[in-house]
Amino acid sequence: MKFISDEDRAKLIPAEDLPNFTPIPTQTISSDEYFPAPQTAKQRQMEARLLYMGDQMAGKLGVSRRQFFQTAAGMAAAYVALNETFGGGFFEASRAEAQTPEQADERAKALKGQWIMDMHTHFLRDDTRLVSFAAMRNAVGKAGWNQALAGKEQTLEDLKFENYVKEMFLDSDTKLVCISSAPSDVTQDWFLTNQQMADARTKVNDRFGSKRLYSHAIFTPGQPGWLDQVDASIALKPDAMKGYTIGDNTHKDLSRFPWRMDDEKTTYRAYEKFVKAGVKNVCVHKGLFPTTMDKQYPNLRPFVDVSDVGKAAKDWPQLNFHIFHSGFRHVGGDPQLGLDEWKKTGRLSWVSDLADIPGKYGVSNVYCDTGQVFAFTLISVPEVVAAMMGILVKGLGADHVMWGTDALWTGSPQWQIEGLRRLEIPEDMQKKHGFKPLGAADGPVKSAIFGGNNARMFNIDFKQQQALQAKDKLTAMKVAYELEGPEPSNLRYGYAAQPIDYSAFA
Repeated sequence: MKFISDEDRAKLIPAEDLPNFTPIPTQTISSDEYFPAPQTAKQRQMEARLLYMGDQMAGKLGVSRRQFFQTAAGMAAAYVALNETFGGGFFEASRAEAQTPEQADERAKALKGQWIMDMHTHFLRDDTRLVSFAAMRNAVGKAGWNQALAGKEQTLEDLKFENYVKEMFLDSDTKLVCISSAPSDVTQDWFLTNQQMADARTKVNDRFGSKRLYSHAIFTPGQPGWLDQVDASIALKPDAMKGYTIGDNTHKDLSRFPWRMDDEKTTYRAYEKFVKAGVKNVCVHKGLFPTTMDKQYPNLRPFVDVSDVGKAAKDWPQLNFHIFHSGFRHVGGDPQLGLDEWKKTGRLSWVSDLADIPGKYGVSNVYCDTGQVFAFTLISVPEVVAAMMGILVKGLGADHVMWGTDALWTGSPQWQIEGLRRLEIPEDMQKKHGFKPLGAADGPVKSAIFGGNNARMFNIDFKQQQALQAKDKLTAMKVAYELEGPEPSNLRYGYAAQPIDYSAFA
């Protein structure tokens, strides 16, 4: 049973089926890693304000509201609506920009060449409905109805690959991506096998003529035969290794092999192999474990926080440890919990603990990934996303914060890119907590987070890479796409709570 069970799933809807195609989500979207919170009152207000603005501005421009929301001006309108609903002025956006397509387009054009590496992405969610579609495609091919499908096993990648390319590369300013996965104690329930990720990397890079796609390999300490699997994975020459200390994140109730990063008898044996093979980057899923899950999975609670990061980092200075989702705890429940904790204590579980590690352990090889929590907090509690970025930059350093969006769960990552470009920590918060400003969209801090840090970690000469990309097939494809008039779908691909019909309470 997945964390989102069949019974739970009946209470949800696919995010693709939400009624409004807004530039940014107006309620929480999740993968099957946690149950999405219902749309909050503030999010309903923000959505209503955005729809009203969209209708007004679309009418003046003589286009549909959906068409307006596909433009740079529509994206600006979304951040105006966020500011006006939540207050605080967290995002650089104005009604003038939203009302003037030329101004919005000029800004977007000036930034589209920005070097952005998204090193945390997925082709699609692990969803049995999609597995059924793959089976259907196999049947169609075997029946001879579509010769293009015959003679080849159809997979989830075939269903979503083109959409992944469209939304990651054509509908966003992202230049390089890394495909990731999640393991399970049930072999067939891995999102993608290590071989499939390596094959996808080859497929994409051969297709476009330059290295646009990087790939993880998953390691699973404690599972039967896991060390042999590490050897097989290293043979695939992964760009980074990735693990889930929770063990089986898909079937939490069945998870039998959780592990700690500082386990000298088990996990350290993998680190030895990584160092010997020259694999330096180790990504670890942490957080996304709200307090409501403590009682539900008490056996997993000791493995999901960041208490094991410091010792591992100190013992293995040869490795770089990338903590995914920055260890943020408060997802899957009321977003207000994170805000309440921040206001009361000036800390965020377990983000603050992660940021304390360099000072506490005297290490410089601990990094964080923005992950799904950036998207979650951006649209639900902007003060928390500002606090989170302030905490991470202050504790780890701006050169240790890495860009990763967990797309495609929340659709094309362009709205998240715009979120960081426009985000600023308010001056009063800076003074009270000793945070430094994030600065301009293309300033040193945000440029480092978007791509400079990942380029350094993965030994990429981005100027050389830019020269190669300028001549590859993807660049030509994107030029043609933009000349035709880009049409971002504004779809999301995870789960969302059912909309509430408030007319019943009228």
